[in-house]
Amino acid sequence: MTLSAKTIIGKVVLNVESMEKMKKFYTTIIGLEIKNETEHLLQLGALGDKQVILELQPVPTIGEKPSATGMYHMAFLLPTRKDLGEIFYHILASKYPLTGASDHGYSEALYLDDPEGNGIEIYRDKPKSMWDIREDGQIVGVTEAMDADGVIGEAKQAFQGMPKGTYMGHVHLFVAELEETEKFYNDILGFDLKFKFGPQAKFFAAGEYHHQIAANVWAGKNIPAAQKGLRGLAYFTIVVSSSDELAQIKEKLDAKNYSYQLDEATQTLSLEDTNGIAIKITTTD
Repeated sequence: MTLSAKTIIGKVVLNVESMEKMKKFYTTIIGLEIKNETEHLLQLGALGDKQVILELQPVPTIGEKPSATGMYHMAFLLPTRKDLGEIFYHILASKYPLTGASDHGYSEALYLDDPEGNGIEIYRDKPKSMWDIREDGQIVGVTEAMDADGVIGEAKQAFQGMPKGTYMGHVHLFVAELEETEKFYNDILGFDLKFKFGPQAKFFAAGEYHHQIAANVWAGKNIPAAQKGLRGLAYFTIVVSSSDELAQIKEKLDAKNYSYQLDEATQTLSLEDTNGIAIKITTTD
């Protein structure tokens, strides 16, 4: 089974220690719009879109967080290079520190950390004609310096907020090891392995895309699963294109005796990958 090219990452849900500080950051620096807010929940998305792409939920403060599996970064995919230029200029003008600005061959990307240390990528895809797509289906990326002047030069107006059409392009995970991780995302869920970065990282996607899920061992091999209820990634969602596809994933999980829960009312599968990272799989049907 391979997933439809219509498969996307739906939303990332973060456990946060300071809701006020994180709310301010994600609305003013990142430019997300509040979709729903309660005492125990903050849902955010792009301007004018109904889709929630980031959700914050409060957890107690713990101090230093132990090294564990979880999120390396979440990646907001912008519609155009102009949009990237406008948010790039906005972040610089805000004097919020960037951790990087890269050209990956298939995309141009900015990197920064939120106030609680969650990694963020903000990127735009280059036209597919510029991607390095090999005959075997691999999509090979590079890491080079971004043409910062060229990107900022595309900006046409002051940043208004995360533009309509922005969605969660991918999630990049810290994992304990790569072989079982590949078996889970490739053999069970049906993502294609798109690129292998030596013994360090693997990139997976549905259809002809560079990656929707990446996994690396840069935090250390055989690190433990994150404790539940600590700041950082709570879970992320994968949205498949049909209830038939969801049923196929369920059948594959059953065949492998892989543990999951099914919410019949919302047609949502809840499970953990082989690294203890929580995932919810749902459908657009």
